[in-house]
Amino acid sequence: MIIVCDFETYYSKTYSLSKLTTEEYIRGDEYETIGVSVKVDDAPAQWFSGSHQETKNWLWQFEWSKAMVVAHNAMFDAAILNWRYDIRPYIIADTLSMARAIHGIEVGGSLAKLAERYEIGVKGNEVIHALDKHRADFTEQELAKYGEYCVNDTELTYKLFNILVEGYPKKELKLIDLTIRMFSEPVLELDEMLLQNHMVNIKARKEELLSKIAGDPETAKKNIMSNVKFAELLREYGVDAPMKISPTTGKQAYAFAKTDEELKALLEHPDPNVQALVSARLGVKSTLEETRTQRFLAIAQRGSLPIPLKYYAAHTGRWGGADKINLQNLPSRGADAGQLKKAIKAPKGYVIIDADSAQIEARVLAWMAGFAPLVEAFRKGEDVYKLMAAAIYAKDPVDITPAERFIGKATLLGCGYGMGYKKFHKTLLASGTSISESAARTIVNTYRAVNSGVVELWAQGDRCLAAMLDRQSTDYGKEGVVLVGQWWWKGFVTPNKIPFRYYELRRVPGKNVGEMGFAYTSRTGAVSIWGGKLTENIIQHLARCIIAEQMLRIAKKYRVVLTVHDAIACIALEAEADEARAYVEECMRWTPAWADGLPLNCESGVGKTYGEC
Repeated sequence: MIIVCDFETYYSKTYSLSKLTTEEYIRGDEYETIGVSVKVDDAPAQWFSGSHQETKNWLWQFEWSKAMVVAHNAMFDAAILNWRYDIRPYIIADTLSMARAIHGIEVGGSLAKLAERYEIGVKGNEVIHALDKHRADFTEQELAKYGEYCVNDTELTYKLFNILVEGYPKKELKLIDLTIRMFSEPVLELDEMLLQNHMVNIKARKEELLSKIAGDPETAKKNIMSNVKFAELLREYGVDAPMKISPTTGKQAYAFAKTDEELKALLEHPDPNVQALVSARLGVKSTLEETRTQRFLAIAQRGSLPIPLKYYAAHTGRWGGADKINLQNLPSRGADAGQLKKAIKAPKGYVIIDADSAQIEARVLAWMAGFAPLVEAFRKGEDVYKLMAAAIYAKDPVDITPAERFIGKATLLGCGYGMGYKKFHKTLLASGTSISESAARTIVNTYRAVNSGVVELWAQGDRCLAAMLDRQSTDYGKEGVVLVGQWWWKGFVTPNKIPFRYYELRRVPGKNVGEMGFAYTSRTGAVSIWGGKLTENIIQHLARCIIAEQMLRIAKKYRVVLTVHDAIACIALEAEADEARAYVEECMRWTPAWADGLPLNCESGVGKTYGEC
């Protein structure tokens, strides 16, 4: 049975989804359902508007627990069903999530745009006339028109779902359901006292940091606004000052203007001290750590912690943060690091198990490149970073020092997608490791000589891009894993059977005279693509496919509550902690049939809080 539903809710200039997060909007005191439309299978959609209790009684007549419930942006509608009406569907499908996967994140995913794309009807605009109107403010005629608008949305969603679901992988539908439930059926809790103490410490530490810069506020301000002094301050915290080419002089200059994206990106740096410095430079009153802690505190006062994740948030299909509490980049460096993670608690009687896939991209890359020695080293559990360092320094692995091993790690994890020696040099500097550019060049060349199969993958990537343009099939890496080139759209297909697209892929002039390169169109404009970058896309996508299948295996026995990059977190009864951890590790080491011969491993932790794992 399929049930499509759509809620119309009160909103105003200050109380709306453009001003508030989904969580604070639905849990807010001003929340009110104006009406709701429900469609069961092919039957016409029905509209209902009444008091809260009347709406609840009306909704309860449907067999939600036996149905696949479909909505466009189901995170919103499923949360209303559960938080406001105590309704939890058998399975949840989301046409917005499905459209993101099928068409890519570069294409508009609104119901209006998708209805136009598929020529299934026209979405109305009655909602714009509902601004600042409670249910009691509607005339009978206005409410009837609003109902027609809502019914039309429901019918469009049903038509859209029937189009998108054709051939859509069942495993991916299960992943959408799992992702939505992390938000709509939250189980994790927040430690309000810890968050309050953390907020006090953040503010005190920020003041302490700024006072260290100079004895008085005026001198501190001068130091922060001085490009040279500010660059020195960043370096003290291991951050290489972002640079740009000055449009005035044509020479390199510090990228310290308020419009410079690299500087603004440092507002989300893992170290709160760096956040504080950049915030002071940009004139931002609160750091990301402060605003996030305040947001956590507000959620704690309203209830449990919904986990907002976007399914297919990235071009590679990976999940991403949403609802202004991006759990994908909780701080792990600096004073009080990990406090927000420690504030996330398992429900009473449960523990959190967090398992992180070990070096999954490096493993998949070596496997796809057919580099048997490295694959075997991974299989045997050898220290692959020491092995890389041994090749760089021409030493026996047992003689490799910790500093040399770090270089080996940075090389193995950083050079697999064609990184040049200049960028590698800058990457090491940003991590606090200083070597000469000539040494960086030697290291990069050594990596490429040792990993010739990976270099060949980059060359295959260039051939793949040409094949996509010519709609021709070609090989890439392991036979049968990636299918390239024969479709009218430009891209490839991997084991999850969802097309990976490059919109408006085209040839463009290369860096050198007479050379040609490739580019595609994203939301931000033209994006260059080459063999090494294509390899990065493919490897990251394959890693995502593996993590996704492992997540589904874990979910068969334990409630998955979060995924961050290559890690999966679930909850289990305290009494089952050891058994559950063993099962989770078994799942994280499991290899899908299409990846036969790929050795996988993981690291895991168990705790009453996320920060203890």
